[in-house]
Amino acid sequence: MPLTDLLLPTTVVGSYPVVRGKGLRALLDPLRPALETAINDQVNAGVDIISDGQVRGEMIQIFTTHLPGVRGQQVIGKVLPAAGSITVHDTRFALTKTRYVKGILTGPSTLAHGLQLATPHYRSREELVPDIATALVVEAIALEEAGVAMIQIDEPIFSTGAPDLDIGGRAVELIADQVSVPVALHTCGDLSQVIDRILSIRVDIHDCEFATCPANLDLFSARDLGKKKIGLGCLDSSSDSVESVDVIARLIRNGVDRFGANRLLIDPDCGMRMRIREAASAKLVHMVEATGIVRSEL
Repeated sequence: MPLTDLLLPTTVVGSYPVVRGKGLRALLDPLRPALETAINDQVNAGVDIISDGQVRGEMIQIFTTHLPGVRGQQVIGKVLPAAGSITVHDTRFALTKTRYVKGILTGPSTLAHGLQLATPHYRSREELVPDIATALVVEAIALEEAGVAMIQIDEPIFSTGAPDLDIGGRAVELIADQVSVPVALHTCGDLSQVIDRILSIRVDIHDCEFATCPANLDLFSARDLGKKKIGLGCLDSSSDSVESVDVIARLIRNGVDRFGANRLLIDPDCGMRMRIREAASAKLVHMVEATGIVRSEL
C-alpha cells in the first residue's frame, strides 16, 4: 500500500530511549542493541512509519560530529558535507524490519544555534545556517536513495524567537526541494508567535505538539493549510505517565473534526529519548490502539 493511501498513519517524531546491551555484540557496537530495541518496540507496537530511534547521540551531536568545519561544539572553519552518510546505515537496518521508515534530520537553524562560533569565517550563526543546509542536502538525498518513505526536518528552535525565520525557512526549503519524498517540518512548543511564517515554509507536513500545546489546534484550524498535512502530536513526550487509549482517541477525533482524517498523521508530541523504555513503548501501543479505534469509526 502506498504511503499516501494510509488512513491516519501512525508514526514517531524520532528519538527513542537508549537501551544498552551486554556481551560481545555490545562491545563491537555498543549502540546496536539500542538500535534493535528502538526498532523492534516501534514495529511491535504497530507503528506504521518508524524511525531508527536516533540512538547514536542527541539531536545536535549526532550530525555535527560528522561535519567538516566543526570540532566538538565549536565551528572552526567552513562547514562542509560529511565525508559519508550519517544516518543511512541505521535507516537501512530499519528498512529490513518494516516497509515505511522516515529519515530524520536536525534542522540547520537548530544545529547552528547549538554550536559556538570559533572562526572568523562566520560573523553570526545566521551566516552558518545556509552552509549547514547545503551539508544536510547530501544526507537527505542519501536517505531518499536508501528508500525512506518521508524525511522529517526537526527545528524545535523555531518557536523560541532565537533564529531568523526567513533564513531558517529558506534553509529548510533548500533541503526539501532536493528530494521527491514528502518532507515534514517538526516544530515544538507554542507556535502563536510564529505560526504564519512557519506555515509559509514550503514543506508537505507540519508536525507539532498538540497534546501539551492544545492551543496549536486553534492556530492551525484557523488558517488555510492548502494541501499541507498535519502531524498530530497526541502523546506528552515530557512525561513517563502513559495516557489512556480514551484520552488519545479523544484528541485524534478532535483533529479529525478540525482537519479531516486524510490530512493527519498521528504521532507523539516530540521525541521520547528521555523517557524510560517501558513508558515509551506503552505510549506507542496506546497511540496505535487509539488510532485503530478512530479509524474504525470513520
